[in-house]
Amino acid sequence: MSREVSYQERLGLAKELADRIEERKDDLLESAARDAGFSVKVTAIELDLAVRHLRTLEEEVPQVEGGIPYGVVGAIFPYDAPLVMLARLGGSALLSGNRLRFSFSSRTPQTARVVAEIARPFHFLDPIVGTDNRAFGQRCVEDEAVRVLFLSGSSSVGEAYRQNREAFDKLFFAGPGGMPAAMVLPGADAAAAAGFIARRAFVNGGQYCTTLKKALIHTNLYEEVRSRILQEVRALRVGDPRDPRTDIGPIRVERTRSAVRAALEACPPSAVLEGALDGEWIRPLVVELDEIPDWELFGPFLALKPFTDVDEAVREVTRTDYGFLLAYFGTPPAWARDAFVENFGMVHDNPDFTFTPLRLPFGGKKRSGWILERSAHGWVERDGAFLYSEELVKNRGRAAH
Repeated sequence: MSREVSYQERLGLAKELADRIEERKDDLLESAARDAGFSVKVTAIELDLAVRHLRTLEEEVPQVEGGIPYGVVGAIFPYDAPLVMLARLGGSALLSGNRLRFSFSSRTPQTARVVAEIARPFHFLDPIVGTDNRAFGQRCVEDEAVRVLFLSGSSSVGEAYRQNREAFDKLFFAGPGGMPAAMVLPGADAAAAAGFIARRAFVNGGQYCTTLKKALIHTNLYEEVRSRILQEVRALRVGDPRDPRTDIGPIRVERTRSAVRAALEACPPSAVLEGALDGEWIRPLVVELDEIPDWELFGPFLALKPFTDVDEAVREVTRTDYGFLLAYFGTPPAWARDAFVENFGMVHDNPDFTFTPLRLPFGGKKRSGWILERSAHGWVERDGAFLYSEELVKNRGRAAH
């Protein structure tokens, strides 16, 4: 896109894209249910979030004003929340004057077709359908026009592209989330903590990288929080993803089922407080463990653990190899706040949402993500949360961050 295109025109295009997404709502709900078993209830909320994000894109203009676009931005969308990715990354590419070329997960062929039909009329979007993601990634490496690449996956995927960094000016890697954690500290609001933990563990069947997988709860609050979590989990409806009353549909991705099955098999039977597996159907699993392994896990699984010593619990939760996300309730000691920020890309202080607001910074640390950026003095590696639009412009006048 030419840099001469005004922000007013770009914002107009963003609203047109939002309109087209909204017009295809029924098709998008159906395709998500068919592809991955995602409930129409959840996909409808994702769609509304994406539409609202695009219609309020003017909020991000200050992040890109005066910046220089990179050119073509490549991205491989994960199987969860492709509409959110389209809004976040597509909107940022539009606003910053870049073009987004993107492929889809092989697990979402129907969704890919519908999203591509929505995107094709827009010159700033270049959807690629029916191409293996390895082949798509190799094409990005070989195409000199692609200056920025967003990708997700295992650590080995990230390292493979790290070896090809000279093909780009910037690489974003969203690695495995591990087991995003919650901590419930002394003095926390037990009802607020339990409600958030139950919602954020099992929204979309636990199939977001930001869904919680473990909760460390102070012994003074443990019984109440555990009881409230189990009460909320037992109220979740598992069933036909096309039924608007359904919270969790079938888990159709075999890799996700296998990871949950392996985690459950590693737990003693007495540890299971709630949930069960039956083929594609997984009743949300809640287990109670004395020691929680540092698993790389996706799907409807939550491990609970009581603690008495706050300092030791903070040290435990920050020892993970995965620094994606931590939410805490109550007031941690000052040194713990610093430890949380040092070890996790996203830290939520007494949060109260169900779906993560799309304009919150996104990104992880340690094995959960990094950014490689070319500079005048070589390559700079950093990690932690970032804002999409801000990252898609070069601006020598802006202070480094």
